Amino acid sequence: MTYVPPPAPPAVRAEPQAAGRSVRPATTALLVVATVLAGTLSPLQATVNGALGKTVNDGNAAAVISFGTGLILMAVIVFARPITRRQALGIPEQIRSGRLGWWNWLAGLCGGAVVLSEGITVGALGVAVFQISLVSGLIISGVICDRLGVTSGVKQPLSPPRLLGALLAIAATALAIAPTFHVPGTVALALLPFIAGLLAGWQPAGNAAVADSTGSMLVSIGFNFLVGFTVLLAGLLVRLALGGAHFALPGTWWMYTGGALGLLSIGLMALLVRGLGLLLLGLSSVAGQLLGSLILDGVSTSVGQTVHVVTVIGTVLAIVAAGIAMIPSRATPAVSRS
Repeated sequence: MTYVPPPAPPAVRAEPQAAGRSVRPATTALLVVATVLAGTLSPLQATVNGALGKTVNDGNAAAVISFGTGLILMAVIVFARPITRRQALGIPEQIRSGRLGWWNWLAGLCGGAVVLSEGITVGALGVAVFQISLVSGLIISGVICDRLGVTSGVKQPLSPPRLLGALLAIAATALAIAPTFHVPGTVALALLPFIAGLLAGWQPAGNAAVADSTGSMLVSIGFNFLVGFTVLLAGLLVRLALGGAHFALPGTWWMYTGGALGLLSIGLMALLVRGLGLLLLGLSSVAGQLLGSLILDGVSTSVGQTVHVVTVIGTVLAIVAAGIAMIPSRATPAVSRS
């Protein structure tokens, strides 16, 4: 599964605190650099899954392989410890008892949508355009989710800066795909990661709710992989049965690393957020995702595309949009949800 960190809830303070003391500026700068580098794992994963999709000529099959490798790794991690093993095995009872809304258990579908869009579109759009479209969807989703109080305990009103950030995100996507408007199907392809970003913006809220219910974020992430893998595999099996797909495993080893890259990204972000706070982490990771995608488009021989000037402008615009959209507004308490 891919987890692309969405713009962080603006209600969270960006200034990290440690035992009542502020982190030194030099330390913060190092953490920002580390987060930017960690952010490049997302476009790297998109490159791997895009190349996998081109090789097997099936985005659905590529997503199944990527999720499958991630699920195996998460199963080893979760079931290696008695406490997380008990928490994971208690999920069926959690679902039966209705202690948590069923929609929260489906957060893995959001990650599945991201990985599926990678396998389908990266080969045609390039990594940079894919990431701009995905991040723009995340920004808009973040604004909407914060307005509804989905991702935190407070509601963020639709202030002018946040609306401006959402509009700039749309403009960034339009700029990024402008050079290929003449290619049939380009707009439809670009909409896939955009829609995936809209869905993935809600994913952290679902993950957090499942983690609270089970008592473990690791179990929540593992269940994400299980849900996403099950749905994607079911879709592939139906297509195979109907003769609409042909599946063959690739012979190149690095095409199986998509799931591991996603897990590494999640782990690094979980560590770095403690020193930076969600706001600065979100900005730094977005910068890493977008700048890394430009570099990968230039050097990748598998799915790289020509980097146009408007793509660079779109990248900068998307970073600015993320920054503006994260500006805190006057918050109001969210209505409690069961």
